[in-house]
Formats: sequence, C-alpha cells, structure tokens
Amino acid sequence: MMDDLKELYQEVILDHSKHPRNFGKLDPCSHEAHGYNPLCGDTLNVFLNLGPDNVIQEILFDGKGCAISMASASLMSEIVKGKTTAQANLLFDNFHDLVTKDDAILLEDDDLDRLVVLAGVKQFPMRVKCATLSWHALQSALNGNNDTTTE
Repeated sequence: MMDDLKELYQEVILDHSKHPRNFGKLDPCSHEAHGYNPLCGDTLNVFLNLGPDNVIQEILFDGKGCAISMASASLMSEIVKGKTTAQANLLFDNFHDLVTKDDAILLEDDDLDRLVVLAGVKQFPMRVKCATLSWHALQSALNGNNDTTTE
C-alpha cells in the first residue's frame, strides 16, 4: 500500500514537472517576483494579477529548476488561483509546515491535501528549498518585493 502511494506521488511530481500548469510570462501583471535557490541554481519568476478584494485572478510562472521545484510551482499556481492573498498566505504557512515539521498541525483543506505529494521532501533538507521556492516567490510578489532567495 505504501509503495503504491509513493509511486502515485512520484507520478504526480513527474507529471507537473514535465507538463507544468500555468507556465509562461504574464504581461502585463500587477505583481511579480524572482526566486532563486543558490544551493542548486533553481530560478523562477512568479507573475500575477490581483482583482477586487485581493483575489488572485491570474498567475503564471516561468523558470528552470529540478522536478520538485517545477512541480511545486505548478501545483501552487493551480491552487492559489482564485484565492485571496490572505488565503494564499495561510496556504503558504501550512505548506511550509507540511514540508518542514514532523508534528505539523495542518488545516483540513482539499488544496493542502493536493500538496501532500511534496511532504516527503522534509526527509531531505536541501530539497525543502526546492519545494518552497515558488511559494517564497509568491509571497514576495504579494508583499511587493521583487526578489527572494531560499537563504
């Protein structure tokens, strides 16, 4: 059973990394940020347009990185589209706990359930930075900062 689950997770990660959703540049956009992981060289840009009530109406990303960083960015872009900035920030906090803490207390959330495929990176601290890069870039864009690193 556990091997089947692990295989499913690997398939989801490979699918999202080989066929990323919402990949491209959004021009014009209301918010953008560049994220960089100096440990492995992953780099990506997040572009978004906020609508009324701070709802993320459009989000795209581009860049180059490992399978985990690309899959995480793809999943993140699908999940936060249509969310308010407050909801996106809460998802970031919960996702960060998911990939960094063994005893994380997580919200029961269907969107967070989709991110469980990346929970295994907590066993590999160097990979946590890959999984969280796009999320840090999203937060930087929402906070009006144009650049972020995983350091």
